[in-house]
Amino acid sequence: MLTEDRRSGILAMLRREGTLRVETLATRFGVSGATLRSDLRALEDGQLVRRAHGTVSPSTLNVTDMPVDEKYRIRQDEKKRIGAAAASLVGAGDSVILTSGTTMEAMARSFPDGLEANVVTSSIRVASILSARRHLRILVLGGTLVANSLSVRDDYSLYGLGSIHAGKLFFSCDGFDLVAGVTTAFPEEARLTRYMMERAEEKILLADSSKLGRIGFGRICGWNEIDVLVTDSELSPAVLSQIEGAGVRVLH
Repeated sequence: MLTEDRRSGILAMLRREGTLRVETLATRFGVSGATLRSDLRALEDGQLVRRAHGTVSPSTLNVTDMPVDEKYRIRQDEKKRIGAAAASLVGAGDSVILTSGTTMEAMARSFPDGLEANVVTSSIRVASILSARRHLRILVLGGTLVANSLSVRDDYSLYGLGSIHAGKLFFSCDGFDLVAGVTTAFPEEARLTRYMMERAEEKILLADSSKLGRIGFGRICGWNEIDVLVTDSELSPAVLSQIEGAGVRVLH
């Protein structure tokens, strides 16, 4: 195999499977450790991979905020399926917290009619969708409105959570990475989500596979702090294995 073909193959494998050990790559491509290290140095110089403690990962894409209208157009079918699967986890009499985001709105649309539950949310959009469900008791957190997402995430929001205890938190993110964990574009949003985690027994992340390898400025949590990941069917077995190895139950 030509050097450039091998390096392209290494990069494709990392993007498909996530973080791998250097020895694993050397075995799969049938090359010596010295040859592989030379390949990895070249890829690293091109800012295509990053190495740490005997492992190598694809370079991540930084998360940037985008208009909500653009978010609606991204992976709509996957979000609908993820939202429906998440809504099925809410039982009669449950008290749940929902963050903001288009995937959370898909979940809200999937709430069954007649379900009696308590819902706390930071999202005006989520609350508006759920308002059609007459048997729900909906508490909307206060705070300064973020126009792009029609949600809140300041100190007033944190104060509103002070008297809340929920059985489940359903939250979304802008990116997740096997090393960096779960992140969002804004530290203020990450802070609010972390506080929500403190107010809930079970933490359930809703994220489609397109967010793999993306890292935002605000870190929400590590994988060991999540109970359930609801995602689509496109994560590779290697990535799923690493996530499940952290104790996370994956629904896909």
